[in-house]
Parts: sequence; C-alpha cells; structure tokens
Amino acid sequence: MLEIEIDGKQVQVDDGSTVMDAAALAGAYIPHFCYHKKLSIAANCRMCLVQVEKAPKPLPACATPVTNGMKVWTHSELAVKAQKGVMEFLLINHPLDCPICDQGGECQLQDLAVGYGSSASRYQEEKRVVFNKNLGSLVSTDMTRCINCTRCVRFTAEIAGEMELGQAFRGEHAEIMPFIEKTIDSELSGNIIDLCPVGALTSKPFRFAARTWELSRRRTVSPHDSLGSNLIVQTKHDVVKRVLPFENEEINECWLSDKDRFSYEALNSDERLAAPMIKQGGEWKRVDWQAALEFVATGLRGIAKDHGGDSIGALASPHSTIEELYLLQKLARGLGSDNVDFRLRQSDFRADGKRAGAPWLGMPVAGVKDLNRLLVVGSFLRKDAPLLAQRVRQATKKGLHVSAIGPNAEEWLLPVRHRALVAPSAMVSTLAQVVAALAEEKAGEVSVALVGKLPAQISEEARAIAQSLASGRKIAVWLGNLASQHERASELQMLAQEVARLTGGSFGFIGEAANSVGGYLAGAIPANGGLDAAAMIEQGRKAYVVLGAEPAFDFANPSAATAALGSAQLVVSLTAFDSASLRGVADVMLPIAPFTETSGTYVNCEGRVQSFNAVARSQGETRPAWKVLRVLGNLLSLEGFLQADSEAVREEALGTEPASRLGNAIEGIIVSAAAAPANALERVADVPIYFADPIVRRAGSLQKTRDAKAPAARIAPATLAALGIAEGDRVRVTQGAASAELVAQADPALAAGCVRIAAAHITTATLGAMSGELSLERA
Repeated sequence: MLEIEIDGKQVQVDDGSTVMDAAALAGAYIPHFCYHKKLSIAANCRMCLVQVEKAPKPLPACATPVTNGMKVWTHSELAVKAQKGVMEFLLINHPLDCPICDQGGECQLQDLAVGYGSSASRYQEEKRVVFNKNLGSLVSTDMTRCINCTRCVRFTAEIAGEMELGQAFRGEHAEIMPFIEKTIDSELSGNIIDLCPVGALTSKPFRFAARTWELSRRRTVSPHDSLGSNLIVQTKHDVVKRVLPFENEEINECWLSDKDRFSYEALNSDERLAAPMIKQGGEWKRVDWQAALEFVATGLRGIAKDHGGDSIGALASPHSTIEELYLLQKLARGLGSDNVDFRLRQSDFRADGKRAGAPWLGMPVAGVKDLNRLLVVGSFLRKDAPLLAQRVRQATKKGLHVSAIGPNAEEWLLPVRHRALVAPSAMVSTLAQVVAALAEEKAGEVSVALVGKLPAQISEEARAIAQSLASGRKIAVWLGNLASQHERASELQMLAQEVARLTGGSFGFIGEAANSVGGYLAGAIPANGGLDAAAMIEQGRKAYVVLGAEPAFDFANPSAATAALGSAQLVVSLTAFDSASLRGVADVMLPIAPFTETSGTYVNCEGRVQSFNAVARSQGETRPAWKVLRVLGNLLSLEGFLQADSEAVREEALGTEPASRLGNAIEGIIVSAAAAPANALERVADVPIYFADPIVRRAGSLQKTRDAKAPAARIAPATLAALGIAEGDRVRVTQGAASAELVAQADPALAAGCVRIAAAHITTATLGAMSGELSLERA
C-alpha cells in the first residue's frame, strides 16, 4: 500500500494505482473525458490535469502513477487554470448545438463546460465540419461534435474484441471512423453510445424520441439470455423509450448486449396482441376477458373429463417468469396432467430424475476472471451469451486458456488455444477421448460408470485439450446451447462431469434463456412420469396450453410442433404478440404482459434470483400472465390459486433457499463413445441472436443488422465441392418429410460433413429437428 495526500486528505492505495484511482477513494472529483475505469488509459483529452508537488507542470491524473508520499491538488489555481485551458481548446471546434443535440441534459462536455468553460469564445475563425459515418441501424453519428476521446475505439478493440473503429489523421483533422466504410456489427455496439461523453454517437432508435429530463427511470432485469443483465428502462407516458445498463459488477458490469438494449422496440410494435381473441368458424373474433377465460376453462374441463388429465399438455417458453412457470405447472397438475415442460428446444431428456438439482453454470459469473483453463463444449458462445463471452475475453488477457469442442469454429474474438472441430455426432466420442487422455495425464481412475466405455484411440486435438486442462489450477467445463440441445446431451453431461472430477474443476451449463435455471426451480418439468416437451409433440395431446412460445420458431422441431398443435382439439396461447404462427394452430389467444408490464422473477445461469416490478402500464387489455393463470385456476375450482400478488407466488415457488436446489451431478446415464458414421450430412442448428425469442424477433432496428440476415445453408468448402454445389446456388434441404429452399454458402469455420442452418426463422420453420441427418440437392 502507498500513501498519497489529495487536497490535504491522506489516502492509502494499492501499488500501481493512478492519481485518478486515489482521487476516487478520497472522494475528490477530477474532470475527465477519455478516462473510463474499464478501458485502457489514453490520456489524450488532458481534462484531468492536476497539480503534483515538485512536478514542473500539471500532470494527467489518469496516467500518473502514485508514488509514496505524493501530494496532489485537484482544484488548486494551477490545476483549474490548466483544466479551463483544455476546455477552451475542446470547445474551439465544437458546434455548440446543445438545443438540438440528443445528448442534451446528459452530456459530460455540457456539464463540465458550466464549471470550466468561459461565457464567450476567443476563437473567431470558421469551425471544422466532420462528415457523419454510417455505423448501421443502431448507432447514429454527428461526428462534428466528436472530441476524439477515443473511448469508442478502445471499447471495440478491448471489450468487444474487434477493432471496428479507428482514428485517422492528426491534430484538428483527426476523425473517428469505421474501416473501409464498414458498419459496426458487434453484438455489443450499443455500449459506445453510453461511453461517448458528447453527442457524437447516439441511439438511432431513440433519436429525437424524448429528452432525458422527460423520462421516468425504473430498474428491471433482461428477459433474454441466461445472464440476467440489470437494466434501467426509461419511459415517457408509460411508453418504453430507451433501455440503459444498471451497473452490477457481479453480472453485466456496466455493459449491455444490443439484444438487451434495443429489443424494447418490439414492445410498441403493431404485432402486440391487445385483446383476447377466439377462433370461431375459422375466423378470429375479439372477445372480452370473461368470455375468453370461460371458453378456456370450459374447454380444458371438458377435455380432462372426457379424455383424462393426461390428454392435456403445458408448454412454456424459458423466457417466462418464475411466477408464470410455477402457476402453469400448478394448473396442469391440478387438471391431472404431469405433461408440463419449458425446455422446448431440447431433444434428450434421459437426465430427468437422474440429476441432483437444477442445472446451472456451476460457478459465479464474476469468477470467470479467476479461471486459467476453460473447456467449452457445443456453444455459439459469442452470440448466445455476449457478456459472458466478454468476461472470457478479458480473462484470456490474464492467462486463461480456452479449449473448444463442437462443429463450429466461428470467431469468438478471443484466442482459442485448442479446438476439436467435429460433427455433432462425433462430439460424445471426442469428449470421451478427452476424458481418457485426462485419466492418463492425471494417472487417475475413471468413474465406474465409464469403465470400458472410453475409446482406445485418442486424437491429437483431444490429447492437446486434455494436456491443457491437466496443467491448469482453476478449471471449468461449460456446456453450451448446442450441447444442451444435442441428441445425446445427457452423455455429454456425464463426460463433462468426469472431466471436472479428474481436474478438480467445475462444470455446468451456459443456459439458453432468462429462466433456463428457474424453470426447474418452478417445477415446470414432468416429475411423475409425465411427458417432456418432445414427447408431447411426438405423441400429440388433445389440448395444449402454450405460454409465450410460437410453434414455428421456439421448438426443437418446428414442423412437428406446428402439426401437433394444429391437430389438437384445443390450443390455448398466452402470448404478448399476435402472429401467423399462432393463428394457424391456436383456438384462443390471451394477451399477456411482456416483462416491462408485469412483475416477476428470473434465476440466471449462476443461480442468482432477481425479481423486478412493472415499469410501464399494460397496453390495451393486456394482463400479467401469472394473474391470468391464477384466475383460470379459480374458474376451474382448483386449490392453491389464491395468491394476492406475484411476491406470494414467488415465495411459494422458490421457498427460502433456492440455491440449495441447484445441482449438476448426474448418474445412471449409459455413455456410448463409439465413432459416428461419416457418410451422412448432419445439421448444425444455431438460434441466431436476434431470432431467439418473440421480443427480439420483432425489434425493428435489430432486424436490420447483419446478425439478422436470412439464414443460408452454410457448408464447409470441401463438403460443398464433394456435393458438386457452388456457393450461391439455391439448394433444397430435406429432413424426413420436411424441406426448405436456401442459398448455399461456403463456411470454412464448419466441420466437414455438416450443414449449418439457423433455426427460429420463417425461412427454416418448415424444416424438422435442429439436429440429425439431412439431404441436400440443387433446387
């Protein structure tokens, strides 16, 4: 520890700290623009000049290291004169268009100009003008306002991982610009809006929508990926106008993914379902809530009476709240059905009843920085969990070695030391080889359940991964969405558990959605011999209650889901959005509130329980889903539906210690590590970041980005050549009886023998399962 005196106040700081760090501890504010605690030090704005004892001139606080006994004055006459001089230079070319600037009211330059600027300028010459840049559909530019702090440049290079912005020219001609007129395509691009201290970079969807002082601010939680980012939702007249990050170092730090930031546009879309609808004589008619609920209650009661409770299935989106999931399963079980599931994209359910608890990440999110070895199995990490990938990216700079197994090698913008690029059918065999090699490296015995199950031949890639893991101290194994949705997901989990045991590390699941963990805690899975999601679709039910999901986009097999729901006697859809997918199969649609208009709870991938309240008034006749389910329970005369508020439902669902119900340990799964056949083409299905749930699918600005492009049939160049198909050809993809026409695209980051076709999109909704064999021919 070093001692420093700041404005007469003694402070102790860590060795290596800067004067800016020490000032923060002392509670002394130093004006600054280019400095940011999460970015590297640039020291180019010079606004943080301070007086340091024995220094011949003022020094930048952000770049001056503390020495023992140092004395600093942040507001002395010399320091203030230097700061005012810098401010005068910054304002020389600034347009001073505050009345029409979107940053007005929350602009650092505006704020500091009050304290350090002059009432008039001595500069009489013409000001420079900088042409605006096209950065895409999310970020708007007014580059004449730019003060060249380079925060945006450093963010894209250091946090987002790809240098999409740079600074060209020198002096007053310096400009921030993208390279070769590219747009900004990072899934974290919106953070440069927050970082910009002036109005040079602003939100394009929010542009001219409201002034900051007109907005109400309320805290909530993201409903999208499994991280559960903390949000500040800003509303005007109960309409959501903007979403910003709420800083939480243990979860999202001070960042947001673009999916979390811009998806709010869907909340005000034309596709919002405003009133209950019933299909009568093939036509949809608007009805009141009383009529709709009585129709549903009568229908469910009749089917349960005529065909038994087991003829009813309950299917829920993993983006639903704990309260909604809990009351849905309670409703189903009250009707005599154990057919309830929220794992709509999963295909292997052999682990049910054989797992210790709710599957989770197996470690705190904030603990990523302490890892020095990480194995990621079957994941589209960068797009599935952008902010978790960002944490991994920062950890690799401090020595973390990342290894990967899977059919995809797209750029994660971080160094992957070892990778086994194999088809989905070979993932189990490859991970088994890693286990066998680890047992050799560690001279340890494998678990009894795996004795005689491991392959004798070990590939070079598997051995390299094993050696990397064996040399680590703090190790984790993560199973991604592709692994969770794999046809042999339970076997992958058994092997991941063995890797963690042999290395003394942890293993867990990254998770697909906001309540991938919470769905288990809410009991929204079959527990007493009921059917899982895949079985409910395969075997068909007389009635379905579908919560927050669309059959064409949110199921492992969209064509089978559409067919199963379409042939049922009664399909009740609780949905925030009207859609053709639902109109084709549902008999009644009940308008439920999205996350901004209801209270609820999400449990993120690390098992953290996060509750939130509504931030805006419900639109039209929309009602919170938990209230709709509670009223349905009462109409059906079921017990346990008397909760007065969502807090009562949460307490009933989670109990006092939900963390004690987490657990990844699994046993009783038979692993077969036999090599997979090499002849057939295999589908690799990712769920693109902006197709993942009903809200983001309707966010207009996100749908204009590169990540929202229509899916192509992506094939490794060697496989493409072997098939005699050229890139750009239209091809017919067939899975069983289902088919779709797509454009062929060469993808060198894909394993041989695979065809990568995105799910959850209208052009691929006619296809079958997200995994398995398919055939390909020129259309």
